[in-house]
Amino acid sequence: MKIKQIFKIYNKIFDGLDKWLSPLWFLCVRYWLASIFFRSGLVSISNWENNIALFKYEYKVPFLSPEVAALLSGAVELICPVLLILGAGTRLAALAMFFTALVIEFTYMHHFDHILWLFSSSLIVLKGAEKISLDYLLWKIFFSRNIKNSF
Repeated sequence: MKIKQIFKIYNKIFDGLDKWLSPLWFLCVRYWLASIFFRSGLVSISNWENNIALFKYEYKVPFLSPEVAALLSGAVELICPVLLILGAGTRLAALAMFFTALVIEFTYMHHFDHILWLFSSSLIVLKGAEKISLDYLLWKIFFSRNIKNSF
């Protein structure tokens, strides 16, 4: 067997794995990241006064009042995970979560989990939601037909 044939077989196997497993993997990553942020958002709204006090005395986000920081954080933690799970506006939701994790990492404390959140969210920002998402479905419905018909 020639080396060229080996590479063809190798590429065929891994292209097939990528085609079928990549969408599932991205769904799992989106779910994992969304569950972390959503649970945090639920904790935040369970005692709103305490949440504002945390932003006032503990987190100390620069350039924002504690009330605004708590509101923005809560919105990101509750809205973006839902969008991420659905795969709707996935890149924008992941971008918001990326910046939230970045702020947490640099203003509150360094923790390895924050780095995982940053890498996971940046991967989603760069690659999108993949095929198991509303983004992909909407793209196929509204744009793939128009592109084919325009040529």
